[in-house]
Amino acid sequence: MTDVTGVPAADVLHTLFRSEQGGHEQVVLCQDRATGLKAVIAIHSTALGPALGGTRFYPYASEAEAIADALNLSRGMSYKNAMAGLDLGGGKAVIIGDPETIKSEELLLAYGRMVASLGGRYVTACDVGTYVADMDVVARECRWTTGRSPENGGAGDSSVLTAFGVFQGMRAAAQTLWGDPTLRGRKVGVAGVGKVGHYLVEHLLEDGAEVVITDVREESVRRITDKHPQVTVVADTAALVRVEGLDVYAPCALGGALDDETVSVLTAKIVCGAANNQLAHPGVEKDLEARGILYAPDYVVNAGGVIQVADELHGFDFDRCKAKATKIFDTTLAIFARAKADGIPPAAAADRIAEQRMAEARRA
Repeated sequence: MTDVTGVPAADVLHTLFRSEQGGHEQVVLCQDRATGLKAVIAIHSTALGPALGGTRFYPYASEAEAIADALNLSRGMSYKNAMAGLDLGGGKAVIIGDPETIKSEELLLAYGRMVASLGGRYVTACDVGTYVADMDVVARECRWTTGRSPENGGAGDSSVLTAFGVFQGMRAAAQTLWGDPTLRGRKVGVAGVGKVGHYLVEHLLEDGAEVVITDVREESVRRITDKHPQVTVVADTAALVRVEGLDVYAPCALGGALDDETVSVLTAKIVCGAANNQLAHPGVEKDLEARGILYAPDYVVNAGGVIQVADELHGFDFDRCKAKATKIFDTTLAIFARAKADGIPPAAAADRIAEQRMAEARRA
């Protein structure tokens, strides 16, 4: 999938209506002056069912940047939900602003009313800057809300199965590259140990991996090192990707982690992480392949969270969700096999499989 983040304002409509990155069914601009709400809801596809995707609350530099992010993220959700085997389309919402300063109960209720006005075409959940408690508030105005607390009939923190799914994808990559589905004895670098990353670290340590971490938030680092003093900490991502002897790199923060500079210096042989939209621009996937680096497509391996929140629509059962998330291992193996058979990068192979499923649904 081509990343459209950063598209200039003049190009947003061109992207939506004319470019290959577009194809969205609906984009809604939402505003509530009383609460300060400014939001974008993007529905990319409902070919497989209602569009499901999280709500990102972020201080974008401009409205155009927010729209571009919503377009890109919603498209990614179509592919993610298709590859996860869900009967759901792809959508995403972004709320513009710093959640630390403008988030309020009134704003979240206003946002819930905006989502509800779409009549179920879009089902929301948590993302960067929003949490289970926020979804509980949104749900008071909108029944098409997932990621709620167990006390309110929800699945709780979807980061749990997101991390579990990434770990399954990492095991599949290890199987493909080294012939053994374990990270035991491997050095794994995790960039971002927040909502998802700290759970991933736990899986890796339990599996016997040597873990190196970095995060811009000191409190997130301390949460890991206080419990696991054997974990190594480096200053930043630039240092992490250059760590000598690194076997796996796991980007678990914001998107665009794999750019030209990073790929050129990366010491790891596998990239498998939780962050969305890791490829900074088209062609990066080919550069990774040229350097002999096996890339596990982000929207495939990080689908555990969406599997978890989607299950709320049918009455949540954690064991059922975990069983589905375990299949990310097999799905990732199938993508690597398809990539080898077709002579294309794994990212392109995943896209082909997802696009085929969506196309077949449209013809049905």
